[in-house]
Order: sequence, then structure tokens, then C-alpha cells
Amino acid sequence: MEKGSDERFRRLVYDLLTVTSRMVLVREYLGKRMGISAPQYSLLMAIGQFQGQQGVGVTAVAKLVHVSSAFVATETGKLAQAGLLAKRANPKDRRAVQLNLTRAGRGLIERNSAEVRALNDVFFGGLSRSNFAAASALMRALLSGSARAMARLHVREPESWQEAAE
Repeated sequence: MEKGSDERFRRLVYDLLTVTSRMVLVREYLGKRMGISAPQYSLLMAIGQFQGQQGVGVTAVAKLVHVSSAFVATETGKLAQAGLLAKRANPKDRRAVQLNLTRAGRGLIERNSAEVRALNDVFFGGLSRSNFAAASALMRALLSGSARAMARLHVREPESWQEAAE
């Protein structure tokens, strides 16, 4: 409460909802541009960023993008069928799967990187370096608080972004 009013809090909530909606629209646009779904776009980008030399595990990707491992396995299977990802057994644990971009997957990202960068520059361009650091810290705190709120409500979190939108 600020001066007996929750107006500032409510504005923050409405603004967060608007930013979230716009981020979803940008992700849908970029996915469509690449010929894949919006969630597949996010997975492809995350894998490209974190694969390193050995690949990145399904569980690690699921934790990074806040979805279930089953969802990642299903969607990366589709990306593998499209020739954009390679899935292979983890040499240290044959039950685990390592994900890597294929040449086609890297090419798809490279062909669209100018548009991705331009949209990111516009979307986040109003933030100074210190504002960006503060926003990142704020989001980590909100993620933690939102997880505690879900636990308090005894709500099962959606396994995927699509389920969350339904």
C-alpha cells in the first residue's frame, strides 16, 4: 500500500500482464517466421545458447524454460524430425538425452538472427545496463514468489506454455 492505495501495485500487475502478452506475440511471430511453433522457437534458441560442445540435456532445458521434461522431449522430437536438432544418448548416462542443433538448425537461427536482434533491441532498448540488471533480479524474485503462490494454492503448474495459455 502506498498512501493507503494499492494503485501502484495494480498498475504493476497490469503492466506485467501486457509485457507478457507482447512477449508471447513476439515469440509467435519469430516461430512462424522460422516455420516452427512459438514454444519450439524458445526451445531451439535455448538449446543453441546452452548446448556447448557436448549438447544440453532435456532436464536442463526444461528447468531453464520452466516447462516439464516430457514437454521438452515431445517438442524436441518434432524439431529432430524436422532436421533442426540432433538427439543422442548421454555418454555418461545412457538413459539421458543430449540435444544439439544440427547444421540446418544453426542455419535457421542465423538466417533469422538479424530480426531476433532487432526485436530484442526494440523490446529491451529502453533499459540501461543497470535497469536491465535490476529487471533481471526482479524477475528472479517474481519467479520465486510465483512458485510459492502456486504451492500455496495447491495448483499443479502447467507442463507447457500452451497448457498455461488454455
